[in-house]
Amino acid sequence: MDDLTISRNSSPRLPIEPERLAALVCSRLCHDLVSPLGAIGNGLELLELSGEWPGISDSPELVLVAESIEAARARVRWFRIGFGQSSPDQRISLAELSSLLGDVEKGGRLRLRLDAQGDLPRPEARLILLALMCLETAMPWGGTILVCRGATGWRLLAEAARTKLDPALWSWLDAEAGRDRPEPAPSEVHFALLGCFAQREGRHLSWELDERGGEIAF
Repeated sequence: MDDLTISRNSSPRLPIEPERLAALVCSRLCHDLVSPLGAIGNGLELLELSGEWPGISDSPELVLVAESIEAARARVRWFRIGFGQSSPDQRISLAELSSLLGDVEKGGRLRLRLDAQGDLPRPEARLILLALMCLETAMPWGGTILVCRGATGWRLLAEAARTKLDPALWSWLDAEAGRDRPEPAPSEVHFALLGCFAQREGRHLSWELDERGGEIAF
């Protein structure tokens, strides 16, 4: 070695928890997707106001594009809260949460209702959205979900004409250590995340599911 050699003894560092790393990745993806989706939406508005194509705003093609953009923006907002980075000092108003549920409801088969007052910590909102995704998976044919806050915590009550039962997948919400569970598909990862985040925050999850609906409480 000579005088130009640079050396450094690296001290061992604790690795980032996989769940936190995944949340950081999701936050980055959602952040980068918001701008182009917003730009497309602004472009559609300018197109409608330009006056060069009378009646274009009522065309089924433009209506379809506009609805798809709104649905995509709502889902990105949902994923940002449900999967993204979250800290206890961040809070979200129930008006914002209700608006998000209403936007997502427009593009799906579920009817969502929020019955609560005040605001809530963002980690709590994350648990609500992940729980809603679990119930959404169990109700692919549609249904209604009531989200309410009581004295002991949150309850999500779902009703449907029929549900898709998968006890093995729902076992991810159980806190039993060392239990063998099937690895969730990418479209089912919210089950594993809900169980993980609830356990990390000291929240006891309870759930039940039958042919006509279900409930998740924490």
